[in-house]
Amino acid sequence: MAWLEEFLAEYFGTVIVVSHDRHFLNNVCTHTVDIDYGKIKMYVGNYEFWYESSQLIQRMIKQQNKKNEEKIKELQTFIQRFSANKSKSKQATSRRKLLDKLTVEEMPASSRRYPFIGFDMEREPGKDILQVSGISKTVDGVKVLDDVSFTIGREDKVAFLGESEIAITTLFRIITGEIEPDEGSYKWGSTITTSYFPIDSDHFFAGCEMSILDWIRQYSDDITETYLRGFLGRMLFSGDDIFKPVNVLSGGEKVRCMFSRMMLFKSNALILDRPTNHLDLESITAVNNGLRDFKGVVLFASHDHEIVQTVANRIIEIKDKGCWDKLGTYEEYVEWRRTQTGGTFTL
Repeated sequence: MAWLEEFLAEYFGTVIVVSHDRHFLNNVCTHTVDIDYGKIKMYVGNYEFWYESSQLIQRMIKQQNKKNEEKIKELQTFIQRFSANKSKSKQATSRRKLLDKLTVEEMPASSRRYPFIGFDMEREPGKDILQVSGISKTVDGVKVLDDVSFTIGREDKVAFLGESEIAITTLFRIITGEIEPDEGSYKWGSTITTSYFPIDSDHFFAGCEMSILDWIRQYSDDITETYLRGFLGRMLFSGDDIFKPVNVLSGGEKVRCMFSRMMLFKSNALILDRPTNHLDLESITAVNNGLRDFKGVVLFASHDHEIVQTVANRIIEIKDKGCWDKLGTYEEYVEWRRTQTGGTFTL
């Protein structure tokens, strides 16, 4: 993607871009067209400028509405108390005129919907999190992991990088117990509970005719319909949507179901393998915020530059043999890698 950013930055013509990559939009766009509220508006600035501006406008409208509502209540109370009082009648009349001028501006209903993604922990992680020692694995005759070792700390949010996506997926499947390594071992701490978002979740839905409501009920301690309806509503499943069979869901709906499942587990260590595939910008932003705010351990892989940059405080790159392990953000890692090896890396 870096080469495309450079090409468009030097291009002198007009470019119209549609993308779910916020980093790409920020680097390429000089104007942002917002299609919402049944209208089309153009803003000068990149995606981040538009997003912050739109959020600020919404907050200002809400604050002004709150002030107007409070003033209306105050005036109504005064009018009710003194409208029959001759000595106060003039004041009541003047306040009634003021009240007539005050209106609460109704915020236009946006077509843009953000799911709620937030992770709670049932218990804090202890000192020992995860120890990986000399793991090797061959897949379809190719050695994708060769003597990989690292130790995870309780404050680590680790982005896993590598030229081979299969290598990272294989590592995640090993540490979540789905498959065994050919060599080496791993050990989770005794206080650690894990929740895994696999790159392919089709086996959770294929051939399953349960409704979304019944599917999510399998993973919830509170199985009442009232609770589950409220929970699913925050994940943008409302009304009769919750009765839709899970085997006919779209890719984005399946991803939201998988995040719902993860949140219900209340684990203190999350493992996520490219979780934003199939998601729109609003959902990607929600995932970004949820992982950034989570207080536990996160091990993840993603092609989204913004998520990797804002969530990870440590980078592990899987190599042909072993791995490179560096504390810091993604951009700090890329610069370190360039100075150490002369090589470049892009997501």
